[in-house]
Amino acid sequence: MESSDTANTIYQLGLLIKHKAHNLGFDACGFARVEEVNHQHGSRLLQWLAEGHHGRMKYMENYREQRLDPSVLVPEAKSVVALAINYHQENFQPAEAHYKISQYAAGIDYHYVVKSKLYQLLEFIQQHIPAQNARVFTDSAPVLERYWAQRAGLGAPGKNSCLILPRKGSYFFLAEIILDVELCYDQPLEKDFCGTCSLCMDACPNKAIVEPGKIDARKCISYLTIELKDDVPEEFVGKTSQYIFGCDICQQVCPHNKSFATPCNEHDFQPLSAISLWNKADWDNLQKKTFRKHLLKTKSSLARVSFDKLMNSMKSI
Repeated sequence: MESSDTANTIYQLGLLIKHKAHNLGFDACGFARVEEVNHQHGSRLLQWLAEGHHGRMKYMENYREQRLDPSVLVPEAKSVVALAINYHQENFQPAEAHYKISQYAAGIDYHYVVKSKLYQLLEFIQQHIPAQNARVFTDSAPVLERYWAQRAGLGAPGKNSCLILPRKGSYFFLAEIILDVELCYDQPLEKDFCGTCSLCMDACPNKAIVEPGKIDARKCISYLTIELKDDVPEEFVGKTSQYIFGCDICQQVCPHNKSFATPCNEHDFQPLSAISLWNKADWDNLQKKTFRKHLLKTKSSLARVSFDKLMNSMKSI
């Protein structure tokens, strides 16, 4: 009887957490049991690294033990609370801007926005149940976000490796809370959302999707314009499809996004004035002081790259 009461309490706690997550603006929330990443997924990661597909993202080589086992990252961890929040934007840049920005970077850097919501959710959880060891994450530590989101039933990866949420698409930021509390776990979503469709693979200008689910970052426009701290290599000059920060091409052609994507409701993801108003001349005449005022101080995602890197990406169009 006590076991049944405990199970019911855990179930009710889960409902409360999901309700609170929704109120905070998250579009999906699920729970996964902490355990070592399954051998198949772990092997794919190690092979991807061995083949050098991570390019110069050397940090991907570090903390392998933590990537493959969250209990190493968070002592005595029992649960992953996986979350997703919509960032989809439509027509957020004027046609005369010329230089393209990935829609996820239209507003305030998601690291600030999402992490604030995570801390509020964790505070709510700790008001209902003691969690001695707990951490929040959003693309900020060695956590395999898409893997845990799938384990928590949020979605399944497409051929472009982006997580597809059923009847919602893939324009979502992912985030996690890992904590030492048992929850009522959701069923993993083991589903092929792509079938024979290869639109994302065909649309990628540099053929960075070398096989379903495997990206060669060295050819990816997002990598070339953000993660690669050096100048865009000569072989890719003129091959970034006018993008100077990130890329949306593989998601734009995805049938799931064409059918189900809806504009986001988060105020902080709405376009900053620099993104929504600047034309080609504004970008061409951009100076460091303007970069600091309109992008760095406004907490734009574009502040993740240096002024010189941004200028080089513009020259590489």
